[in-house]
Amino acid sequence: MSEAKTTYREAMREAIREAMRRDDRVFLMGEDVGAYGGCFAVSLGLLEEFGPERIRDTPLSESAFVGAGIGAALGGMRPIVEIMTVNFSLLALDQILNNAATLLHMSGGQFNVPLVIRMTTGAGRQLAAQHSHSLEGWYAHIPGLKILAPATLEDARGMLWPALEDPDPVLIFEHGALYNMSGVPRPGPVDITRAALRRSGKDVTLIAYGGTVGKTLSAADTLASEDIEADVIDLRILRPLDDTTIMQSVNRTHRVVIVDEGWRSGSLSAEISTRIVEQAFYELDAPIERLCTAEVPIPYARHLEEAAIPQVAAIAAAVREVVAS
Repeated sequence: MSEAKTTYREAMREAIREAMRRDDRVFLMGEDVGAYGGCFAVSLGLLEEFGPERIRDTPLSESAFVGAGIGAALGGMRPIVEIMTVNFSLLALDQILNNAATLLHMSGGQFNVPLVIRMTTGAGRQLAAQHSHSLEGWYAHIPGLKILAPATLEDARGMLWPALEDPDPVLIFEHGALYNMSGVPRPGPVDITRAALRRSGKDVTLIAYGGTVGKTLSAADTLASEDIEADVIDLRILRPLDDTTIMQSVNRTHRVVIVDEGWRSGSLSAEISTRIVEQAFYELDAPIERLCTAEVPIPYARHLEEAAIPQVAAIAAAVREVVAS
């Protein structure tokens, strides 16, 4: 990729374009992905480049077009299915859980489902409760799926192709607040099997993913001026979790704060906390702190929405408390 400045949205679009040029079996399908250019403009211009056979607008039925994507994958194609938001993916949960995730097992290993499903997740855009929740932790509960959460331009650009090469279903969760993020991405391949250490420090481990990574890095910058140096881990892949990277960091810092835009009860942060207790309990010098979204439907009003989800100041305050204990 060139050194030109780009956005997260454009990086996703270029990833789709490159995949379609590399493999004639790849096609994109979903609501408004063609003539409209995608609800979030990710697929803008691809219909004109690749035509309606490979950029396919679908009816407004998530169950139907996800099911069609599963069938296409079983038939040898490499479909990219776009679901507008994670909330709407619940209408296709039967297809995702009872078909895509289980067919390899139920066929005795005979039928892989090489399907990629992309969807927008997360709050912070005043889209209210039916368009703003972070449910990727639910999908990370399901065996048979791989769950990716690109938080950087590099991952937005580089995760799609290895996901398409995977013989099993991969879900990619794109945080809606990141689409306008811009910068110059570093070139090179992306490893979709490992978490990434985005910042190194000795005092505390901060664990985040997706839309919380940037906020966590900002909090780490603030804390550095107070002589608190943090490891910042970007999980990147939510299933399977990269326990090794997490435990290596905990063994260095001995304190942990987990930032998760999902709800606290039954959350991904709860799973990570438990794994740390199981694998590195005697390395901890303080209780694990979790910063999650308030257990309410995401409000529409901006001040209430901002109060409901993790913010930089709250992350920094949680770290100070953990480091002081």
